[in-house]
Amino acid sequence: GLLTPTEALAGFSDPIVLIIAGLFVVGGGLFQTGVADAMGYWLSKIAGNNPLILLVTIMGAVAVLSAFMTSTGAVAIFLPVVVNMAWRAKISPSKLLLPLAYGSLIGGMLTLIGTPPNIVASNQLTIHGLPPFGFFTFTPVGLFMLAIGIGFMALFGRRLLPEREQRATGQVRPPNEAAEAPTSQELLNAYALPGKLFRMRVRSTSPLIGATLAEAELNTRYQITVLELQTWPEREGLPLPAVPVAPQTVIEAHTILHVRGAPQDVARLAREQDFGILPDTSNDAQLLSKEIGIAEALLTPRSRLINHTLKQVHFRDKYGVTVLGIQRLGTPLTENLGDTTLRFGDTLLVQGPWEKIHLLREENRDFVVVGESREMLEAQRTYERAPIAIAVMLGMLLLMVFDVMEGVTAVLLAAAAMILSGCLTVEDAHRSMNWESVILMAGMLPLATALQNTGGITFIAELLSASLGSWGPLAILAGLFVLTSTFSLFISNTATTVVMAPIAYQAATALGVAPQALIMAVAMAASTCFASPIGSSSNTLVLGPGGYRFEDYVRIGLPLQLLMLLGALLLLPLLFPF
Repeated sequence: GLLTPTEALAGFSDPIVLIIAGLFVVGGGLFQTGVADAMGYWLSKIAGNNPLILLVTIMGAVAVLSAFMTSTGAVAIFLPVVVNMAWRAKISPSKLLLPLAYGSLIGGMLTLIGTPPNIVASNQLTIHGLPPFGFFTFTPVGLFMLAIGIGFMALFGRRLLPEREQRATGQVRPPNEAAEAPTSQELLNAYALPGKLFRMRVRSTSPLIGATLAEAELNTRYQITVLELQTWPEREGLPLPAVPVAPQTVIEAHTILHVRGAPQDVARLAREQDFGILPDTSNDAQLLSKEIGIAEALLTPRSRLINHTLKQVHFRDKYGVTVLGIQRLGTPLTENLGDTTLRFGDTLLVQGPWEKIHLLREENRDFVVVGESREMLEAQRTYERAPIAIAVMLGMLLLMVFDVMEGVTAVLLAAAAMILSGCLTVEDAHRSMNWESVILMAGMLPLATALQNTGGITFIAELLSASLGSWGPLAILAGLFVLTSTFSLFISNTATTVVMAPIAYQAATALGVAPQALIMAVAMAASTCFASPIGSSSNTLVLGPGGYRFEDYVRIGLPLQLLMLLGALLLLPLLFPF
């Protein structure tokens, strides 16, 4: 009885929710046309190999991108590029990935659309009849915070960053730099696969001749996974034609099977089914043909595979590739891969036709493909539409900056333009949408209404004023910043802002001061969840590839959060006088 049905559902039609949903589509257009990828490769060329310059450049570049798209999306784009840059500079990826995540979070402070908390905070002013924050109102504060963040990481934070010996997952091969990327053999070594890949030849006397792969049940009976089939050439010296690996594929005499399995299981299969084991190649990577390749795919926070096994999702049938290995927090998993429950941050080493791996990259809701071939990169994206995507984004920004129309109208027009111009399809737009965030926002807005109706917000604001009010509005600002920053370590920063922004306004009213500084403090604090790997998807996304532990985030992130508090106390009263 705290809310009427209309109030409970009002969040789904709120302009804030529509703006956030539209921005996901606009960001998807930038991703799909290769604009964001191009920025990443440009960065990899100009940064050089100096670790300090790399750190500063990465934080600055990802911050700029995060000012116009989600921080998680920005990290997903830069992740493979940054890992490859680390390998080229011969430093551990753990020295660069946490700065990447932090830079993306701070970048959200730069513009109104940089992160949902900014929009929520601005809307709080609109609700009470005050002028909302402008598009670039956040920029001076964001630049100051970015300077603090980069300065801290460059002078002190980089010395606190761990150097993990375990190879972080994720290598990308920028054009003309394939030789600098890890080899296939290095990828296989990282997943503890050497000695588990074999070539077997079906002898003419094998009882399995004429049976399909499904009927042979090699995985069930022998724990053997067939990776690739090739037919024996008519004349010696000719290439071995590849045969599709599918349940209905028929096993023929002299077929070459590339398989993964334990040596004892392979030996048992050869003995019982009259297969020959071909001589060892010089290295395991030679088991891959020119048509067949390997790549790494990192599970995203929104992946539909999380909490499911490969068997449950019919991974091979659905995606046309085989999982060779799984890495979890830098540790390779080698047993019962098909029955292993997948978790966020797991990295899958997949093998299959290059075109299938390319299609896997398009499943950006579920995967970030972080290890690819140069041939794949040359065929990716609809680069010819990149100028259109840039024009659409710039048009949206101009409409918002000069108040030509309401922000929600400008964003929805831009989202529609991205689809109608072919920058992304309707299906791509649907995949680019973070429905969890949209629904969370729509659900949290009525919660704020319920707190308002029951007097909860007024009670908390009065309690805060009574506790810190005697010290003046600066103490209230500090209290709001600390509360918001702490809450954002454990729950969504958007949800935190939805609750804390009204409290900030009520506290300002109780003190009789202008609310802008206090509300801006809440917005800034919501983007400072540096001390936890679970407070932000950006932090979680680098957890596995960087080999980080929880204490790494606390050791580096907590001092940075305190510096951000000091920065807010110094700057906000100057820009937004009480």
